Amino acid sequence: QVQLQESGPGLVKPSQTLSLTCTVSGGSITTNYYYWSWIRQPPGKGLEWIGYIAYSGSTNYSPSLKSRTSISRDTSKNQFTLQLSSVTPEDTAVYYCWGAGPYDYWGQGTQVTVSS
Repeated sequence: QVQLQESGPGLVKPSQTLSLTCTVSGGSITTNYYYWSWIRQPPGKGLEWIGYIAYSGSTNYSPSLKSRTSISRDTSKNQFTLQLSSVTPEDTAVYYCWGAGPYDYWGQGTQVTVSS
C-alpha cells in the first residue's frame, strides 16, 4: 500500500523559503505514469495545485506560482520536495502531497503558517 507523508516546518517567516518534503513508502516515485504533486488549501478557500514532478523527473508548475516554485526529488530516499520562495501570509495553507496515476494517493496534509 502506497503511503505519502509530508514533513517540514509549520511556521515560516515572510520573505523566507518554505520547504516541504513528501516521503513515499510502498511504491517508487519513478514508477511509470505517476505524477507527484503539491497541492494546498488556504483557510476558507479551495484546493490549489502548485506543481508536479513526474516519474521521469520532468516538472510542471502552476503559472501563478511558477516564479517562486521548485519541485525536486531524491530517488534514493523516495522523496520529493517543494520549495516556495519569498513567502507571504497569503501562502498560509494546509499543504498536501499527491501521487496521481493509475491510482491516486494523498498525504494527510501539513499546516504551514507564514507569520513573523
